[in-house]
Amino acid sequence: MSTQKVGILIVEDESIVAKDIQQSLKKLGYEVLGVCATGEDAIQKAELTKPSLVLMDIMLRGDMSGIEAAEAIRQKLNIPIIFLTAYADSSTLSKAKVTEPSGYIIKPFKEIDLQTNIEIALYKHEKTTESKRERDFLY
Repeated sequence: MSTQKVGILIVEDESIVAKDIQQSLKKLGYEVLGVCATGEDAIQKAELTKPSLVLMDIMLRGDMSGIEAAEAIRQKLNIPIIFLTAYADSSTLSKAKVTEPSGYIIKPFKEIDLQTNIEIALYKHEKTTESKRERDFLY
């Protein structure tokens, strides 16, 4: 899969971290469609920009966690979501798992972690969508 026209939405409430992610993504050839600091904003922006993928921090400003925002985005838009988080504890992980994320990256991470997770998530999403289309076509 080429990185051309892959639009990514970043949901991260720490602006320094968000800037770093943005620079990494651009360097890797992805298009950054926006940066959000709250879950509510992320849902709106995702509906508006229809990204190929969402990079979602779990702990966000506001009333909604990244996990809740991810669930809403997944249900409404069926977009792959990769969690970026400093939290690797089992309670956070088990809450996050329920939303069926396409990846889970622990901070601090390297650019290569970002790229491999994004490429795998996009590939898996494409295959799943393809086989669903075929299934719908057959039945």
